Amino acid sequence: MLTHLSIRNIVLIEALDLECHNGLLTLTGETGAGKSILLDSLGLALGMRAEAGLVRKGADKSSVTATFTFADQSHPVFALLAEQDIDIDESEDIMLRRSLTADGRGRAFINDQPVSVSLLKTVGSSLVEIHGQFEAQGLLHVKTHKHVLDRYGEHQPLLSAVETAWTGWQIAREKLEETKATLAKNKEDQDYIKHMVEELERLSPEDGEEDSLMKKRALLGNREKLSEAMQQCQHTLSGENGAEDMIAQAQGRLGRLLDDIDHTGLHAAAEALDRASAELAEALSEIETLGYGFDDEEMSLDMIEERLFALRDCARKHSCTIGELPEKRDELAEQLSMIEHQDDAIFELEKAEETARIAYQKAAAELSRQRHDTARKLEKLLVQELPMLKLDKVQFVAEVQNIEDPDQWTAEGADNVRFLVATNPGQTPEPLQKVASGGELSRLTLAFKVVMAGKNRVPSLVFDEIDSGVGGAVADAVGTHLKKLSQHHQVLVVTHSPQVAAKADHHWVISKSQDETTVTHVEPLKSVEEKQEEIARMLSGQDVTEEARAAAAKLIESKAA
Repeated sequence: MLTHLSIRNIVLIEALDLECHNGLLTLTGETGAGKSILLDSLGLALGMRAEAGLVRKGADKSSVTATFTFADQSHPVFALLAEQDIDIDESEDIMLRRSLTADGRGRAFINDQPVSVSLLKTVGSSLVEIHGQFEAQGLLHVKTHKHVLDRYGEHQPLLSAVETAWTGWQIAREKLEETKATLAKNKEDQDYIKHMVEELERLSPEDGEEDSLMKKRALLGNREKLSEAMQQCQHTLSGENGAEDMIAQAQGRLGRLLDDIDHTGLHAAAEALDRASAELAEALSEIETLGYGFDDEEMSLDMIEERLFALRDCARKHSCTIGELPEKRDELAEQLSMIEHQDDAIFELEKAEETARIAYQKAAAELSRQRHDTARKLEKLLVQELPMLKLDKVQFVAEVQNIEDPDQWTAEGADNVRFLVATNPGQTPEPLQKVASGGELSRLTLAFKVVMAGKNRVPSLVFDEIDSGVGGAVADAVGTHLKKLSQHHQVLVVTHSPQVAAKADHHWVISKSQDETTVTHVEPLKSVEEKQEEIARMLSGQDVTEEARAAAAKLIESKAA
């Protein structure tokens, strides 16, 4: 929940630090005292739109910090922050901070780490819901009704199953359509593809062939140089007084010595000479083979050049390397095979698409059944709340319509959901914006929030004059519902209704002083007497009467009861 709000240089607020508590907190004060400024300041910290006009006159910069405390880390905001590499310890609060300069430049921070305003807004919307957004994002916009219904029915497992089935179906559909398009195009190019396959098969490129040909070309290109070098090596090794003769003479001398002297060193030397003689013989054999083996090459230099030219020309034609030609041949052969057997390929893909579609329809049908059941429960619970808000004649319908057109099915299922109301008996239920007045819509919103309490993971709710235009028993009913809602959420209410203020667990009074400049102040009421005096002011106006004080005391007593 919101535990601390620190405001610096926002319009009429110079410096303000507020400690927030759980339960129902009301904000009261004279019109123009600055209640809207307080909400604008909170909105700034939550990532809402910033304007340079918010900076207090004469100040270079303004800032707002909203601090939130959690009993545990099960709230989705922690997973969201972890995805953004913003680590929050279990014992650590979450601080949203926004600064704004007089020239309109601003910065956003989460726990003193710079972030984008869009991330700040995403995080802020998961922590605080300000009434006024609900019209823009909820009741008046049909596109959100499905989400509200699914959240109330806790349909997330079914939604996940539908989304998974939807993804599988779309992949199967796309593969089928892509294959059809490819085959249609290939059918037109069948003769050309067949020609290219035959050409590649005649050429028959092999893996690593280019490197092999380049080595052979280098060898053949240096034939004369190699032949001359080999002959010189042969002469040096086996010619007169060559290495072969020298080793033989040494072996003879050692052999004669060994006839007379049996010595380990002499034996080792003789064995080494024997090995040298054998190695020399093998070297001479290899030199002879290399020197006279060029005429045995399968390809001449001209043949190699022609082969390289053919391979390179083919590679240019297919926009690939010579090494990729075998893969290109296989790819084109597969295309040709698919063209020749396209009926079989399409049949298999159509079967896969049908199987995936049936799986999606099955999952969507189960979600639709749950939505219909949840809609009836939501209608029943909401209708139970409406009489207490003096809306007993209002009929509410949560309409779930199955979508017949498969092209309109989505990852969220095959249903359209709309919330409809009829404010008078005999009327046909219609969309909210057509029939509900502002006051009725505010009370419907409150009823919704009471019903959704416990399902909504947003810890703090803010209502800006939800009781506007109502009084007496209706205002008292609004206060009762706000109190009920505060059992599940921290609820902050800007109100002009003494009936609502009397039910608060905590009460702030907003006022402004005028000296050289105008400054807004917020004063928490700490005693029952202070609270009674403020409610009496709300009842009677500037001049507080004893009758007003008595009425205020009675309202406070009724809240305690």
